[in-house]
Amino acid sequence: MVHQEHSDLLNALHKCMEECNHCFDACLQEDDVKMMAECIRLDRECADMCGYLEQAISRNSPYISDLAAVCAKMCEDCGNECKKHDHEHCQRCAEACFQCAEACKKAA
Repeated sequence: MVHQEHSDLLNALHKCMEECNHCFDACLQEDDVKMMAECIRLDRECADMCGYLEQAISRNSPYISDLAAVCAKMCEDCGNECKKHDHEHCQRCAEACFQCAEACKKAA
């Protein structure tokens, strides 16, 4: 089964998606939401891509490596934005994004 072959990637994708969704929600609660706009946007983009790649792997898509390359880029961009913010949720999200980016690069 292809998804067993990609078990580490699936775990990284799921963790990243969860952290991005949590960060997205927490950013909306911050005092200066406008300052968090790019973080919020990238959290959404990254979570959606991670979820989509998870699904693609589970159905043995022929585009796994292509999607993994795009996902790596999106995770890096989201992680770089999140690490700019001192909030704990942003720092956790950045860490998950960078780990996911590395896992995606291996599959790309």
